[in-house]
Amino acid sequence: MTAPLDSSPGETSTPPPIPSAGRLRRTWRAWWRRLLYAGLAAVLLGAILVAGCVAWVDRGAQGHIYSFDAVPAAPVALVLGARVEPDGQPTPFLADRLELARRLYVAGKVRAILVSGDNSTTHYDEPDAMRAWLIARGVPARIVVADYAGFDTYDSCSRATRVFGVTRAIVVTQNYHLPRAVSLCRHLGIEADGVGTGAREYGWSAWWYATIRDKLACVKAVADLATHRSPVFLGPHEPGIDNALHSSG
Repeated sequence: MTAPLDSSPGETSTPPPIPSAGRLRRTWRAWWRRLLYAGLAAVLLGAILVAGCVAWVDRGAQGHIYSFDAVPAAPVALVLGARVEPDGQPTPFLADRLELARRLYVAGKVRAILVSGDNSTTHYDEPDAMRAWLIARGVPARIVVADYAGFDTYDSCSRATRVFGVTRAIVVTQNYHLPRAVSLCRHLGIEADGVGTGAREYGWSAWWYATIRDKLACVKAVADLATHRSPVFLGPHEPGIDNALHSSG
């Protein structure tokens, strides 16, 4: 017996059925749910990652953050850079760090000051602005040393020990930044303690923005340490801190 042919000569195949509007809506809803769940999972994983890095950084600085009166003396104050105005004057954030370093010197808690910041272009110079501010307020020029390649906290800490030979220091910055800065310095080989400034006239919005940004930066700090990243610029030993300590007795 011969099997029937699938189609007769000249006969066209039946087109597939067109999905109904209800079926399309259900399909889109299913895709949106999947995207929503994936987004929520990504946010949750990101929050766990940030929280874990913040906890690890805080643990590295635990017991090494002090008030001004209680901070142990050290040979060097490491002042971390921050933005300067177009006219070259430090912003309030940076001026507060510099004032704290000046007070440490006057109180005899440090003998040299290393100002570390960004001088990546000829039109922007944090270290010289920091150095000029301190000298104008009575700090001897011979004990203020500039690091022109402190492009971020990791680079500042790494260069402080690998280029300038700092082995013990008081890290000076804002309170929200201290745990990350002290932890990085200690993991990079500096016996570091920290003293910080609080929120004053910056405005609470600026303070909270900086605080949140710093928590997110803890992820980068952990990654830099885990990969043993070298600073953007390394170079040979610079004797500035050695000379400053020698001149200060």
